[in-house]
Amino acid sequence: MTELREIDRIVAAALDEDAPWGDLTSETLIPPTATATAALVAREPGVLSGAEVFAAAFRLVDARTEVERLAADGERFSAGQVLARVQGPARGILTAERVALNLVQRMSGVATLTARYVDAVAGTPARVVDTRKTTPGLRSLERQAVRDGGGRNHRRSLSDAVMAKDNHLAVLTAGGEDLATALRAARERMPHTAHLEVEVDRLDQIDAVLAGGADTIMLDNFGLAELREGVARIGGRAVVEASGGVSLDTVASIAATGVDVISVGALTHSARALDLGLDVLVAAEAQGEP
Repeated sequence: MTELREIDRIVAAALDEDAPWGDLTSETLIPPTATATAALVAREPGVLSGAEVFAAAFRLVDARTEVERLAADGERFSAGQVLARVQGPARGILTAERVALNLVQRMSGVATLTARYVDAVAGTPARVVDTRKTTPGLRSLERQAVRDGGGRNHRRSLSDAVMAKDNHLAVLTAGGEDLATALRAARERMPHTAHLEVEVDRLDQIDAVLAGGADTIMLDNFGLAELREGVARIGGRAVVEASGGVSLDTVASIAATGVDVISVGALTHSARALDLGLDVLVAAEAQGEP
């Protein structure tokens, strides 16, 4: 679960973007004493993610608003199912509505797509993981959505692991030093707690990368036969990650090659927002107030 203060930071920024000087429509049309009850309703089936984020939007606009959660993050739901009820001052509900929906729709879309990938590799040891191809500013929420869909997280940021990709290797070996020696020297400069992952795009790079001390070897854009050969060459001496060319049509075949991890940028960069709606059920103006 994403930390509450991180949720509040992201949601507060979104609310400030959407209503920087207040909600002119609600403040003009809606009496300050009006109350409302609304339901978060699924228009299509999916996997829920972002229940706390949804609630935070209403809480940050007006702390008097109550949100009753009727489904939990990671729960699969059907079309027409009521996922939450919101009750409180009508102005606050209407002001928070768009931000609350935008975020829960986005997160549930990521969770639903992730669940489809995870279902596709069921019965194999392969893990489906995300990448850093996230929406700027929303990485924490999108990573949670991947977990809610049954996937796993790759490194969170550039600060979390040493991950040498093709451009890094080109610069690293530009002086003529062989790859294994260059990686061993880099490993000496790493903190002892850090993880070293190296991307290869050819089978003949594997031996040098193993000799350089890689903990994980990423086989990038390999065909199925090459993936199987790469797994055999590595022989359990490093974690094997497959990346590139991964889709719902190919992920099961990739998992069957014996790789340990399949990284899928599409989980976050190509997920469609799920169709969820907020329907007002009851609206009333409070009595006995001016």
